[in-house]
Amino acid sequence: MKKIGVLLHGNGVFDGSEIHESVFTLLAIAEAGAEAVCFAPNVSQHHVLDHTTGQEMPETRNVLVESARIARGNIRDIVDVKAEDLDGLVMPGGFGTAKNITKWAFEGPNGPILDSVKNLIIDLVRQGKPIAGLCMSPTTIVKALEGTEFHAHLSVGTAAEASPYDIAAISAGMESIGQVAEMASVRDIVVDNDLKIITAPCYMMEASVVEVRENIKQAVEKLISLA
Repeated sequence: MKKIGVLLHGNGVFDGSEIHESVFTLLAIAEAGAEAVCFAPNVSQHHVLDHTTGQEMPETRNVLVESARIARGNIRDIVDVKAEDLDGLVMPGGFGTAKNITKWAFEGPNGPILDSVKNLIIDLVRQGKPIAGLCMSPTTIVKALEGTEFHAHLSVGTAAEASPYDIAAISAGMESIGQVAEMASVRDIVVDNDLKIITAPCYMMEASVVEVRENIKQAVEKLISLA
């Protein structure tokens, strides 16, 4: 049975992992007959937001502990996971990827990335193992590949359709650090066949829960076929 890593980064769209995308990822992996291996960085969240108001709350939370809520407790610290342990990796979105793993949400493409995540992504690419980046997670992939010999084709969506976010600006940021941004709707996935990197816009676009589910299923099925 193929082992597919699932990189989580908290619990909740605005300060952690997007919960719908995370659950649909786990479902699609199971439907494909593979085993999900959930893990997360053992670090503090950048901040904690009240999801009813969007306001910051006066507390701190741990990314690994919060991610364990989605994984029903079956989760590992990313430092204990090696590329050799996995047949592929899926990275659900949510702004935890751009706040807790990178600082893209605050500093754009110039911000840092956690070494543990960067090293795992580079190792997987070098070993020819597929990676699927959902929603905002392609920005984490491009940060990992920055300065390497790899120049991936990825997408966070399209500026030609409705989005809550500035797709053109995010795409320009991805290109500014050596990657190639493509436009894609929530009905599409972008596949870099050379690097085996799949990206799906998901909730970066104005999308229904059904559209997001189908987009993730597309991406995971492609990933499994490349694993």
